[in-house]
Amino acid sequence: MKIEKFILKYFDMIRTIIAVLIGVMVSVLVIYIISKSPGHSLMYFLTGPFMTRGRIGNLLETATPILFGGLAVSIPFQASQFNVGQEGAIYLGAALGTAFALSFHFPAFMYAVIVLIFAGLIGAGWGYIPGILKAKWKVDELVSSLMMNYVAYFLGLYVINYHFRDKSAGFLVSYELPHPVWLKQFIPGTRIHLGIILAVVFAFLVYYFLYHTKLGYEIRMTGFNLHFAKYGGINTFKVIILSQVIGGFIAGVGGMVEVMGIHHRFNWQMSPGYGWDGVVVAIIGHNHPLLIILASLFLAYLRVGGQVMNLLSDVPSEMVTVIESIIILLITAEAFLSQWKYRITVREAALKEVSDESAT
Repeated sequence: MKIEKFILKYFDMIRTIIAVLIGVMVSVLVIYIISKSPGHSLMYFLTGPFMTRGRIGNLLETATPILFGGLAVSIPFQASQFNVGQEGAIYLGAALGTAFALSFHFPAFMYAVIVLIFAGLIGAGWGYIPGILKAKWKVDELVSSLMMNYVAYFLGLYVINYHFRDKSAGFLVSYELPHPVWLKQFIPGTRIHLGIILAVVFAFLVYYFLYHTKLGYEIRMTGFNLHFAKYGGINTFKVIILSQVIGGFIAGVGGMVEVMGIHHRFNWQMSPGYGWDGVVVAIIGHNHPLLIILASLFLAYLRVGGQVMNLLSDVPSEMVTVIESIIILLITAEAFLSQWKYRITVREAALKEVSDESAT
């Protein structure tokens, strides 16, 4: 049957949609249990992000760094490298990018581009370390990249606090970035800036890179089967390192975009969490760059809806964490809906066998 062939072809996507719907339904149930006015709480949660232009702006602003984080995670994930160091690359890229922007001056038309490239190179260098450790000495990239996040955090904090801190501000922030470095906010009543366009452009570039270039093919084949890739002549040593480096570059750019577009100075006293959000949307989007765009918008929608609900009702915004947790658990659970797929596969095989016998 055509519908069963469709299900088999797009099973992972259907499975993800079902996981998302289950997560939302569980959250609705919890809201009805804990809220004194569940109808209003649910309305604020589901429609809150679209009530005003400002909130729509908040949705897109929130999605921008998450999208960068998801793209940065997706490339090493495609190579089956579980690198979670993008959080550190985002933080350090933003901190050292800020230091660079405050230390040097360039012509206005190229100032922002140079700063973004520098921040990206910082992230790329940060990604190189777990990459070379894994490729050369088989050091587990999960452990090394996770530990390096703490190094990046304290290193960035040291640079800003001791060398670029604006002491007149009254709290830990850097000096304000020069105006030519700011990313223009172009919709009145919102803080939507050019970074959202840049993030979408990066998503399409990553898609083209992964699915239409030789190196992208090598990254995907290495992730599919490392031994098969080696047998096929792919330099897996190079692939492992480059996947981490390219992911780190995107993370560094993403961190600096957030500073240049929203804050206009480095003000992260804690790690912002965009690297971890990137892991979430990469899993939801199955590491596909275009699906990660939708996953980032969805996660941002949940976050903004949770904030509105927390502000206007008696339900805390932590409800969003419940939804995220359920979705991730269901998507990563191999057994979830596996029997359904198995039955459809068996039925399709039996029908094909009958059809072949009839033809002969």
